[in-house]
Amino acid sequence: MSLQRLVVQNLRNLTSVDIQPSSDVNLIYGQNGSGKTSILEAIHVLSLGRSFRGPKIKALINERQPDMTVFGRVADVSGEIPLGVSRSRDGDSAFKAHGQLVSSLAELAALLPLQVINSDAFLLLEGSPSVRRQFLDWLVFHVEPSFFAAWKASQRCLKQRNSILRRDRIEGSELHVWERELIAISEQISQMRAKAFAAFSEVFHQLIDEFVMADGLTLSLYRGWDKDKAYPEVLVDTFERDSRLGYTGAGIHRADIRIRIKGHAAADVLSRGQQKLLVCAMKITQGVVFAKLTGRQCIYMVDDLPAELDEHHRQLLVDWLDRLNTQVFVTGVEQAALLAPWLNKPERDIKLFHVEHGKIIGQE
Repeated sequence: MSLQRLVVQNLRNLTSVDIQPSSDVNLIYGQNGSGKTSILEAIHVLSLGRSFRGPKIKALINERQPDMTVFGRVADVSGEIPLGVSRSRDGDSAFKAHGQLVSSLAELAALLPLQVINSDAFLLLEGSPSVRRQFLDWLVFHVEPSFFAAWKASQRCLKQRNSILRRDRIEGSELHVWERELIAISEQISQMRAKAFAAFSEVFHQLIDEFVMADGLTLSLYRGWDKDKAYPEVLVDTFERDSRLGYTGAGIHRADIRIRIKGHAAADVLSRGQQKLLVCAMKITQGVVFAKLTGRQCIYMVDDLPAELDEHHRQLLVDWLDRLNTQVFVTGVEQAALLAPWLNKPERDIKLFHVEHGKIIGQE
């Protein structure tokens, strides 16, 4: 899997960009504010309809333009797939694959799987459970075809149950209808997550020692309620609390990956440098497991690599990316610092892109 062409119009300061990336390694360098990170954002928009910096679309559109478009061609085992995304300030949007409009961004995400390593990735340790839950669900989404429909159904059930809980008078029959569906879907999603987490955990523990020495490091999956209770029992036990607060307090929407060192939260024990390496290990593990379970490769985007890792650990991360044998996009300020970790890999097809003021002024 690789992105063969990327065309961007009016995304931040990228007024008109048309590049043909290497299917191997792409190094993008330029001064801060030049637009190099915006190229990664454009690829992310092509996959998920939004930037990895946040959901606000208006901030992505060039301030002097009413809309933005991103077009790309993805090469996969099935052939070449054209993708396109258009977003406007007034809220209009269009998403296309194979030249046809698609009804859901999930279709684009399935066609262009991405992993992003940037400063926000470290929220995997320091952020809320929702960050880690989304991290796991990325893998579940790509390896379990029924997951997305089940997840949407679970959101509908939770919304309906919460609405009923907020009423002055609760009709038991109506509540039970939604609870029955919620219980069935929750058990289905919980099983899919547990299966994906088991595969992830096995690979993670095989490679973690190469990234960071942390004795007593453990990962565990919290499904969102007491492991010793069935979900129907939990809903009964927490009904009074849920009614008082007006929302469902336990369930798959509270799932989390707990990352600990000898019983303590890893973020409280590890140094900042160790945290960075641990997050990198988790991201690399995602790609390994994804390839193992699907037979496909995901694309990696690493934003400002030299700023996040020292020279030794940059080399370590590059070595792991090299083993994955997948397409990579890496940004940085200085060409030499970006290129150095790849110099001992002459077999890789490396393209250099120099960005200035939103324009690609060199492709090598």
